[in-house]
Amino acid sequence: MNIFEEIAESFKKGGMLVKLIYINLAVFLVYNLLFVFFFLAGAKDSFNLTNYLAVPAHIPNFLARPWTILTYMFFHEGFLHILFNLLWLYWLGQIFVRYKNEKELLGVYIMGGIAGAALYMLFYNVFPVFAESLPISYALGASAAVYAVVFATVTYNPNFTLNLMFIGPVKLKYIAAFLIVLDVISIAGNNAGGHIAHLGGAIFGYLFIVGQRSKVNLILPVLWAIGIWENYNPFRRKPKMKVDYRHTADDMEYNRVKVEKQKEIDIILDKISHSGYDSLSADEKKTLFNMKGK
Repeated sequence: MNIFEEIAESFKKGGMLVKLIYINLAVFLVYNLLFVFFFLAGAKDSFNLTNYLAVPAHIPNFLARPWTILTYMFFHEGFLHILFNLLWLYWLGQIFVRYKNEKELLGVYIMGGIAGAALYMLFYNVFPVFAESLPISYALGASAAVYAVVFATVTYNPNFTLNLMFIGPVKLKYIAAFLIVLDVISIAGNNAGGHIAHLGGAIFGYLFIVGQRSKVNLILPVLWAIGIWENYNPFRRKPKMKVDYRHTADDMEYNRVKVEKQKEIDIILDKISHSGYDSLSADEKKTLFNMKGK
């Protein structure tokens, strides 16, 4: 088995956490390989795949590319960007699936990413400070989706303890508080859109757990989509039809035995009709009892 077959097998047998990590890595590799190809061809300036994968802040631009509200959360350009996002997803995703199932992991990831994009677009279209950059601003990366997983985990078990390098044991609630404060004060920095999207994902993760406690499921759209995919997936293997091949001689023998048994039952029933049940021998009663049980 070569490396590609091993990766495919790992993806197939891995859980939802593994699949999310692999999809992000695959998009990252394909994008950067294409970028290298265009660079070597001297056509770097014509390479604009980001415009079709990143989510724009400007509403008219978004309406022209509505799919970007999903694609942006699987798309990274820089290595450090994807590295830290996937590390957070791996660490906190493992804790998440201890308490929740894998469909919920996917639902929180997707809906958290959508919530992050929605808050990002809302801020950029409402606050005047972003008016100048609004037409050219876009967001990309899994950060908002990952934050949703992180803060759903924190809300469910705030006292869960992580052992951080150089720091030691720290409860999740303190890590979450630090992240929120850091994102809020960073809105005035160079990556305002990213930090706003983080907050959107974090808010969704918190509301997901609060909603579950009140019997409100905020990831129903994703669960419905999963159900439709499972029912109509064209790639799903259909169960093989089992065909029972019998030899003609076997069929003839089966039919012969069946006819003989039926004759025996008919004789017993006639005896009962003429002489009553008590007239039957022990063997005849046993035969009649066995036939009733079939």
